[in-house]
Amino acid sequence: MLEKNSPKPLYQQLKDILVDAIDSEKWKANEKIPSENELSSIYGLSRMTVRSVLTDLVKEGLLYRVQGKGTFVAEKIVTVSPSYIGIREQLEKMGYEVETRIVECQEERSSETVAKKLNLLPGESVFKIKRVRYIKGDPISLHISYINARYKEKLTVEMLEKEQLCVLLSENYGIHKKKVSETLESVVASNEEAELLAVEKGHPLLLLRDVLYDEISRPYEYTKVVFRGDRIKIRLQYEE
Repeated sequence: MLEKNSPKPLYQQLKDILVDAIDSEKWKANEKIPSENELSSIYGLSRMTVRSVLTDLVKEGLLYRVQGKGTFVAEKIVTVSPSYIGIREQLEKMGYEVETRIVECQEERSSETVAKKLNLLPGESVFKIKRVRYIKGDPISLHISYINARYKEKLTVEMLEKEQLCVLLSENYGIHKKKVSETLESVVASNEEAELLAVEKGHPLLLLRDVLYDEISRPYEYTKVVFRGDRIKIRLQYEE
């Protein structure tokens, strides 16, 4: 309940209570929360104050409104960092159970773009791996990786579903990651991306491109990761 004599404003107290209910999953994702009138009655605050708190939480992505139906808990947005630590490993360290489904594994001729990223000649053979990551059954990211085709022999679908590609290359071929070059941009979902990520065509997505280099600065893996913009937040941190 609210503490009337606390130096913390009642508005902030209510906001903290609602955020805690969401974070602790007392209120589950997509569950309807009490109405403005109900919250006003429970906490002894004006509807205007309650509405202001709910509006803030909607803006922060914790709640969403459906006209004529009420206010609901939004799906949790996961924050990850582009770094030497893989996205899957970061999510698992946060306590999420991550499932990976392989959509495609095939050898193909490299496009000019892929060849340039891997320091190959256009048309040289590459091994393409396309996979979707899920949290609690919901698709959150699509990963498309390219490596030199000579590295495909020791890789199986089962291995690729259970472990990060860079780890498998390290364990099976002794290729150790020394440097990563990354770019991040906003894009909209294509037909294929919309289908695989369970969103509408044109839905906002985040596209992260990675090129991994070994200990003598040779590029050996090029990966494009497409994240659902409503489920993933990218955190960037720089140190001097």
